[in-house]
Amino acid sequence: MLDEKKPRETIETEIPLGTVHPAALEPYRVRLFVEDEIVQEAEITIGVNHRGIERIMEGLPVEKANALTEKVCGICSNAHIWNSVRTAELGLGIEIPERASYIRIIMGELERLHSHFLYLGHGCEVLAHETFSMRAFYLRESIMDLLFMIGGNRVQYGCSIIGGVRPRCELTDERIRTLREKLDAVEKGAADFADRVTSDTVFISRIEGVGVIPQKQALKLEVTGPTLRATGVPKDFRTIMPDYEPFDFNVITQQDGDVKANLMMRVLEIFESIKIIRQALDNLPKGPVVDRSWEMVDCDTVHSYIEVPRGTLYHSYALEDGRIRGSIIRTPSMSNIGAMQYACIGDHVTDAQLCIVQCDPCFTCTDRAVEIIRR
Repeated sequence: MLDEKKPRETIETEIPLGTVHPAALEPYRVRLFVEDEIVQEAEITIGVNHRGIERIMEGLPVEKANALTEKVCGICSNAHIWNSVRTAELGLGIEIPERASYIRIIMGELERLHSHFLYLGHGCEVLAHETFSMRAFYLRESIMDLLFMIGGNRVQYGCSIIGGVRPRCELTDERIRTLREKLDAVEKGAADFADRVTSDTVFISRIEGVGVIPQKQALKLEVTGPTLRATGVPKDFRTIMPDYEPFDFNVITQQDGDVKANLMMRVLEIFESIKIIRQALDNLPKGPVVDRSWEMVDCDTVHSYIEVPRGTLYHSYALEDGRIRGSIIRTPSMSNIGAMQYACIGDHVTDAQLCIVQCDPCFTCTDRAVEIIRR
């Protein structure tokens, strides 16, 4: 019989997850420290996918290195090559044709659409709601068809090159017509999906109030992208990118910083991306899609930032004899994954995986370099 007068001994239990988890596509390791099935502390370890891409880029011709950056991530491959090419253009003083800039915007927003639908599909899968999951993946297929039509691949489209975009990515009248038709269908399907999700009280109750990150803590942990905007901070790097100046769109925010807020961020941003693409198609400038008149010169380290589906992406490098020197890539998941350790605390152990994936982590994106400290 339990002696109630005797002080209870606190027992800390560690529950390991990974490196392979059925609800995550990429390997990573999580240590959950729980008491009475409530997470008291969490530790996320990555590095399983390390490939050292930044080190491989060192000394490569810039055109070859740019192509390699597409291999950083299979979901946001266009974003990586776009920002890598943009870094060279800033260093070399290249102004790309206006039509090329619009095509880059279209490709960037299409990639945001496919990434957000992927997030919704896998998020619903983690929640064991197969119907919602399949609906999200079904809508994503139309976007993948459009990316294939323009770039020639479902991933790694190779659209951006120094000076503009590849001529094979030119938007013909037929491609523009197909874009309009499929976007109309996707918008209608996304609206239906959003209505079904928000009206399902059981589904909403499963994600409301789970994995909360307060705004103050999100800023302290340098959270970025939709995960930061889900806490009420209206920070979107597209608003200060010269590339996006011609376009009108709303910066979506939520206030609660929980799983529900993160999910709603992606749902609502889908409609803003469609709005941007339509504006680009309506006002697509005439003219060439690439400028090849530039000359290669040496330049010091250049820094370039763009907004990608998960947040702000950073690329930098210097050029010496046309070759890359000192490449650094910082992905949004770098800080977002760390913040998910905090999001787990205080929630039930069965919600831990849901708390982690709410930021749409890309572990392969983040696994690139290892710092060796010699003592």
